Amino acid sequence: MLKDSHNFPTNGLNVLSDSLRDITIEQKFATIQKRMAPMFETVFPDPLAPRTVIVIPSLTMDAEELNKISGIYHYEERMLCLLMLLQLPRTNLIFVTSQPVHEAIIDYYLHLLPGIPGYHARRRLTLLSCHDGSSISLTEKILQRPRLLDRIRAAIPNPEVAHITCFNTTPLERRLAVELNAPLYACDPALTHWGSKSNGRKVFQAAGVPLPMGFEDLRDEQDIINALTQLKEAQPSLRKAVVKLNDGFSGEGNAVFSYEGCGVNGNLRSWIATELPKRLRFEAATETWASFSQKFRQMQGIVESWIDGEDKRSPSVQCRINPLGQTEIVSTHDQVLGGPSGQIFLGCTFPADAEYRLEIQEAGRRIGEVLQQQGVIGRFAVDFISVREGDSWQHYAIEINLRKGGTTHPFLMLQFLTNGIYDVGEGQYFTPMAQPRYYYASDNVHSNAYLGLTPDDLVDLAVLNGLHFSGATQQGVVFHLMGALSEFGKFGTVCIGDSPERAKKLYKKTINTLEQAANL
Repeated sequence: MLKDSHNFPTNGLNVLSDSLRDITIEQKFATIQKRMAPMFETVFPDPLAPRTVIVIPSLTMDAEELNKISGIYHYEERMLCLLMLLQLPRTNLIFVTSQPVHEAIIDYYLHLLPGIPGYHARRRLTLLSCHDGSSISLTEKILQRPRLLDRIRAAIPNPEVAHITCFNTTPLERRLAVELNAPLYACDPALTHWGSKSNGRKVFQAAGVPLPMGFEDLRDEQDIINALTQLKEAQPSLRKAVVKLNDGFSGEGNAVFSYEGCGVNGNLRSWIATELPKRLRFEAATETWASFSQKFRQMQGIVESWIDGEDKRSPSVQCRINPLGQTEIVSTHDQVLGGPSGQIFLGCTFPADAEYRLEIQEAGRRIGEVLQQQGVIGRFAVDFISVREGDSWQHYAIEINLRKGGTTHPFLMLQFLTNGIYDVGEGQYFTPMAQPRYYYASDNVHSNAYLGLTPDDLVDLAVLNGLHFSGATQQGVVFHLMGALSEFGKFGTVCIGDSPERAKKLYKKTINTLEQAANL
């Protein structure tokens, strides 16, 4: 007997409805994205062309992983560097945040603009906020507010020359693009899986780029145990291995397992199974085996060999696949890492060491070609572990960041402030006067002594101590994450100089200045 339709389970209908809605969103998104390539050809090269850039600095990532980072909700401020786009005199900028950004911080960036009066830039800037400090992502907050969506739409003079730029992309950003009728200049959310730790290893292999011995697509504790066992059996001298969550952020999803004391006799796998919960050492200070193993089952991950070396570095290459499908080298950096075993990103120096920066550029280009073949566009970065072997360096690719990252905003600030060029052939940045520029940047200038200092205090100290960036010399210090200073004792800085030594000297002077002020 046929059942009446009212007897069908409603949850099944809801699932079907959600599925159909997702298909519709994907179809609409694909149509909207077709505007990106023509815009890139005609609008992007013309500094006088009208355009609207919608900045959505949402870190749409796992909330538990993000909460491991102090002051994480202020990290939306890192993309305030894009206010420098207002130096293009017919560019409108819409910047949306979870919480309002202090007016002193906005004023600080507008006064850095070269060649544009602040009032002219300010009238082309629309600042909007969700007034919501909860832990859900900014993009989700925006989608929950129809009136805010209306205000964003109303601030777009011409949707045909508007696009969205964001920190990373998920189906939420795809839905937002459809709601705003504006394409994303970023990776299609359907392709972001190529940035996971597991798929990153597959991309490296396809590109012919060396990587540590290891195993990907691991699902649970038993897979971790098997991988650790096989690594040690294949490399008897191996001292340590790294366990990584597929979508860990800034090194906080990593843990290190030591083989010390495993012995040569007995059952290796049994020993690892017993020791794993006790001796796995986590980069995140608050992490435990119980929460990490649960997160691993949800997110899955990899295990790979720890790379040893007396002279060991961690460079990265930043690339962009433009809407025409061309891979471009953007920059190189040497990362400054910290944490229990040196895997947490603290900052970077630009450019990477001249001994190997062209080598990692070439590796980045090959990786970009593989990603481009999958349809990826937008910025990405590749991190390496590099060790000196005699007179040369051996580079092991360890991670793809298929999004903006900690090395994105420092380089953008250098570009915006100096209007120079990055010479790919030399791996060096030059001002319009053909002078080289270097920087030392950090997202983690932190001290409890800074608690209570305000953004105004920080700017005052910079000006009074000769640290503020000078347009005349094209050297000096630029701050970010200023909103995190008073509550978390934390801020970020980009120290630009005409030599690596000058950049590092500016950084040290900044620290000394803050320490002296905090101890008054």
